[in-house]
Amino acid sequence: MLNKFYKSIHNKYLTLFKFIFFLRYLFGIFFTSAVLFLFIPHFFDFKKKDEIIKNYLFERYDFKLKKYESIKYYSLPIPNLEVQNADLILSEDSRQLIVKNLRIYPKLINFYNYNDFKINKIFFNNGKILLDDNGLKNFINYIYSLKSKFVFKNLDIKLNKKNSHLIRLKGVNFSNYGYNKNIINGVIFDKKFKISISDNYKKINFKLFKTGIVADIILNEIEKNSVISGFFKIKLLNSNLKSNFDYDDKKIKIYNFYFRNSDLSFNNKSIITHQPFFNLNALFEIENINIKLLKAININKILNLKDLIKNINTKSEINLKSKKFNPNLIDKFNLNINLAYGTLVYSKKFFISDNYFECSGNINLLKEFPILYFNCSILSNDKKKLLKEFSIKYKNKNELFKLNVEGNINILNNKINFNNIIMNEYQASKEDKDYFKQSFETIIFNKDFLNIFDIKKIKEFILEIS
Repeated sequence: MLNKFYKSIHNKYLTLFKFIFFLRYLFGIFFTSAVLFLFIPHFFDFKKKDEIIKNYLFERYDFKLKKYESIKYYSLPIPNLEVQNADLILSEDSRQLIVKNLRIYPKLINFYNYNDFKINKIFFNNGKILLDDNGLKNFINYIYSLKSKFVFKNLDIKLNKKNSHLIRLKGVNFSNYGYNKNIINGVIFDKKFKISISDNYKKINFKLFKTGIVADIILNEIEKNSVISGFFKIKLLNSNLKSNFDYDDKKIKIYNFYFRNSDLSFNNKSIITHQPFFNLNALFEIENINIKLLKAININKILNLKDLIKNINTKSEINLKSKKFNPNLIDKFNLNINLAYGTLVYSKKFFISDNYFECSGNINLLKEFPILYFNCSILSNDKKKLLKEFSIKYKNKNELFKLNVEGNINILNNKINFNNIIMNEYQASKEDKDYFKQSFETIIFNKDFLNIFDIKKIKEFILEIS
């Protein structure tokens, strides 16, 4: 019974079985051919065809393959050519880009036939490039001008200015196609970062991980005079800032700048000139400040940055107008700073109630022990009202008080010298000046320079010399 059943099926589906067995041989032939097709190029010498590859790279990717160590073929996972230790010259500005592994993915047929040679995509793996500030702009323009597919993996970018190291970006990855299109990630200041760019390059988002720094930039249309303008917004921990900006080849203009956190609030407008020399002109309008911020400044660390200080040229003005119920002692404050070649010249004016204070002087920040020279004065129509601000009692009302003090301060050695002291009609003698010096250094200047602004110590000093 079973034999008849199998015989019936065999007779009925014989043709189908023959076709299936035929496909088995066809599949074997196809598989063998595919394996041979992929592995035979391992025996080719691709150096003999490097001129074709070089010409195509120059035409489509706008760089010259100056020299290389070898060209190897890899069949898996996708057939490609690896150019090892490639030395590339970017045509944009003749900048050198050294790539340890330059992977090229030609069309499959081009491994056998170089007619109509085409590359689908290339990978720049483990590259290094050295740029100055202008070179960075040209490199960015070069990247975004490329239409062919490319990927940068683990790129090391060093930025210099006049042979001085500025910054280093490590492990930079970028692709102009696919899932990670227009996403840049890497490491800066030993922190991972990520930059996301919209397809029209008008919106940029920046994140510096484990720092709380997030920034958004919106660019306007590039004007005919090559001015790049836009708006940026940054969140830094518990601080928020936003501003408009205009940028060209010589300067950056910042306006409508707005900074806010619980300890500091201010507006700003600045012009930063970076060509041919760095220069900053800025105006700060402070709305609120916690005086504890000043005490947290480390003068020693700032003065150790002498290479940076000598390259900064700035003219800045800082204004403060306290709000009605603000706890700060100072009502109005104006400070002008002029810093050039390490020498800082300053002048400040401020009011405490109706009492007027003025101070001017200079300091050379590049010296090993900087000396601050000062000429300060106080004018009050009511001495009682002035002393009341320092919680000091005084009987006489509406008594005129005029004080002028000249001298210098060694801000690192905690020393002060009084050259001249005039109070109303009284001029201090040498013995008086020595006494004031000793009292000032003992009471006020017993820690560091910023400690001299401690209200409690000022009160103690006034009581001591009264």
